[in-house]
Amino acid sequence: MKFLSSQLIFFLENRQAGRNLRALSKFCLLLLALITAYSLIFHLIMQHEGRDYSIITGFYWTLTVMSTLGFGDITFTGDLGKAFSILVLMTGVIVLLIMLPFTFIQFFYAPWLEAQSKSRVPRKLNAPMDGHVLITNFGPIAMALIERLKQYGHDYLLILPDMQQVLDLVDQGYSVLLGELDNPETWKNASVQTAALVVATNDDMKNTSTVFTVRELAPKVMIVASADMEDSLDILQLAGCQLTFQFMEMLGQSLARRSLGKTSRSTMIGCFEELAIAESPVMRTNLVGRTIKEIALRQKTGLNVVGLWDRGHFTLPKADTRLESSTVLVLAGSQKQLAAYDSFIGERKTTQAPVLILGGGRVGRAAANALRNENVPYRVVEKNPKRPGVNDEHYIIGSAADHDTLVQAGIAKAPSVIITTHSDEVNIYLTIYCRRLRPDTQIISRATLDRNIGVLHSAGADLVMSHASMAASTIINILTPGRLLMLTEGLNIFRYPAPVSLIGKNLLESGIREKAACSVIAIIHQGETRINPDPLEPLQEGEEMLMIGTIEAEKAFTENYLQ
Repeated sequence: MKFLSSQLIFFLENRQAGRNLRALSKFCLLLLALITAYSLIFHLIMQHEGRDYSIITGFYWTLTVMSTLGFGDITFTGDLGKAFSILVLMTGVIVLLIMLPFTFIQFFYAPWLEAQSKSRVPRKLNAPMDGHVLITNFGPIAMALIERLKQYGHDYLLILPDMQQVLDLVDQGYSVLLGELDNPETWKNASVQTAALVVATNDDMKNTSTVFTVRELAPKVMIVASADMEDSLDILQLAGCQLTFQFMEMLGQSLARRSLGKTSRSTMIGCFEELAIAESPVMRTNLVGRTIKEIALRQKTGLNVVGLWDRGHFTLPKADTRLESSTVLVLAGSQKQLAAYDSFIGERKTTQAPVLILGGGRVGRAAANALRNENVPYRVVEKNPKRPGVNDEHYIIGSAADHDTLVQAGIAKAPSVIITTHSDEVNIYLTIYCRRLRPDTQIISRATLDRNIGVLHSAGADLVMSHASMAASTIINILTPGRLLMLTEGLNIFRYPAPVSLIGKNLLESGIREKAACSVIAIIHQGETRINPDPLEPLQEGEEMLMIGTIEAEKAFTENYLQ
């Protein structure tokens, strides 16, 4: 009943719906007049033939002929009557079978469906929300962020101006509101005053308008925005945004830092107070073929190997784990210990050949700038001659899928190939192609969608990074300071008090590695952080543990020790 009343109100109050109803009414009156006229003519022709029928029979005959039912129980005998029957039949085909359905659909059924859809579009929260995250765009970043927000129990709300997109997302189970981003009422309806965070990831102009609108309503809410252009960083901050990020720039820099051409052997991927987390590819070092026990990093540098990446698969190290060329070490320690590690590894077995970057877009240019700042030689392959900077001597104009172009760019000797196009399909294709041409080189690829990370690893990429995952991790780290630190694809640092069941036990006795598949990398007690604690030292009451592992590992820890 409530639904029918809302539909009736729509047709009575909506001007366009009112005009449609009037047009449909006029057509129905015209049709009624036509049927009445034909019924009267039917009586006149029947009287001419010497027969007489009732008024009801006249309407009955007219409707059966116009609708092409043609029962045949009442027929004319003369030519005049038969000609009239043909006229009524043709008129019925045009008016009843063609014009009436289209008129009904256009002026009633379609507006009714639209009204039905609008009634399903959420424009205001049913109940006030508190501590939620408001997101202004639905794309790869939003998809990755929403997944992480769900995993850690944070409420979210998408605010989008397109009705059809809102309806589609509602059907898919997303929490979403319809509203214009520059309309203060939209943000009031979304309870922006009590939100924990607003995430603006549209273009720079829309982000600026959004930030300014939100800041007027909610002076204290935290706002995070993405920026495409360097000049937009200051403008967004002037509009009221606390934190602005160029995620494409960050991705390009991260890809470059992980290449084998740079001078340092390790790449810091996270820092938690005094604790530093770094990655280091084993490829072209003296660690290839040796076990964790044989390299004895903890004894020689103080660093602890807390995890191993092997083309997208994260595992905890064991003493007898043998390091392969595709292995990437995850190291935990201090800055001083990382420097000691670089000295311990020594010179990497590489050449002075340039690093090859496939794609000269924003990510490719950011990677090139990062390599240039470290005095690492590089070559960029770009097929679009109108791209910025393509006249530079480091650029090769041509298709990255062309063998001659890759040879000209130096694929034969490149220590690393960085694939940066925005298309995952192209990146998969280029990964397979480059892996066939150079089985021994390091291939680092960008992924636009998180779901393609595993596919790119399977195609032959040694490392894969997603700007959506990077952005989502950055935002989650802002939302949960001091408790959670997302490092890279699926790898996190999390912080929990020492469980009561483990007080008095040391880390070897705790079984944390076996039960939860995570590593304890630091112990915090009374403000003091002990990095890579002694595994034989018992845990004390009041201590907090910093652990590293996947999302599944954190869940396993809470299930085994905190419930």
